[in-house]
Amino acid sequence: MSLSTRNAFIQRKTRETEIEIHLLVDGVGKADIDTGIGFLDHMLTLFASHGLFDLHVRARGDLHVDEHHTAEDVFICLGKALDQALGERSGLVRTAHAYTPMDESLALVAVDLGGRPYCVFECDFATPAVGNLGTDLIFHLFESLAIHGRLNLHARVLYGRNDHHKIEALFKALARALDAATQIDPRRQGVPSTKGTLTI
Repeated sequence: MSLSTRNAFIQRKTRETEIEIHLLVDGVGKADIDTGIGFLDHMLTLFASHGLFDLHVRARGDLHVDEHHTAEDVFICLGKALDQALGERSGLVRTAHAYTPMDESLALVAVDLGGRPYCVFECDFATPAVGNLGTDLIFHLFESLAIHGRLNLHARVLYGRNDHHKIEALFKALARALDAATQIDPRRQGVPSTKGTLTI
């Protein structure tokens, strides 16, 4: 799979939400995001920028209920888009990590694109929401990405005081770890596994 073809277009329509995502893995950080959830738009924009992904997101959901369904379905689709864009995952670096500071906060994210979905998330929040996004949803968003993107994802805020800063550090670290893990290693032939396959 050439770098120019590592992209995906995902649509999802339910009684609760309607989502459209286009992801180009080897982009330049262009973001065109509209989910109806301002803080989530901010996080996805910096995710694209720091990961150098080109990302288009349109989401409409039952925000009159709350933000849960919309945010969750966006990350289900983002995970599916990443999985589809990476194809057989041949030649991938596969594993990477990133430490990212945001003022007083420091986050670590480590990823393994080996096809085994799992998420470990360690962060305590002091407030119930940042903007119009509940802080209790952040773990669920990372978990949804891991499950539907078929990746092992460990995220931890080592320290921090401000919840906005903690979450921003997490998303920047996630972006940078994924950018590194999705790179192609020219020395590697085939999938990056001693098994010869990345399927479970």
